[in-house]
Amino acid sequence: CAILLTRQDVPSLSPPPHEGHPAEKGAYVLRPSESPKAVIVATGSEVGLAVEAQAALASQGIEVNVVSMPSWFLFEQQSDAYRASVFPKGLPCVSVEAAATLGWQKYAQAHVGIDHFGASAPAERLFEEFGFTVENVVAKVTSLL
Repeated sequence: CAILLTRQDVPSLSPPPHEGHPAEKGAYVLRPSESPKAVIVATGSEVGLAVEAQAALASQGIEVNVVSMPSWFLFEQQSDAYRASVFPKGLPCVSVEAAATLGWQKYAQAHVGIDHFGASAPAERLFEEFGFTVENVVAKVTSLL
């Protein structure tokens, strides 16, 4: 068990009703859509950005699922059927992760991430500078469609 905290002001996002907590499976569809054309997968403080991008895409008539993926390890232990329900075959996927894009290639074809260390500035400025914006996530998703 772990308690993970962030310094950013992030929204509280409740998972859909589920027996147990869906995070126990490593990843779950946090915000499903009726007819998804793509998936946005994120973890931690970036999940809120993924949900905002989902809303922006919906306003353009593009439905996507938002997946919260706190543990690759636990997700890989799930059945093939469960993994396919989270990442349906044929749907393109964009990962959103501030730590790094390394490893996300297994799940996503495009990435919003940072692959270097050492930038220092207020979080809002860094997020904008490195593309952690609704507009950039939307652009990544639409580039795959």
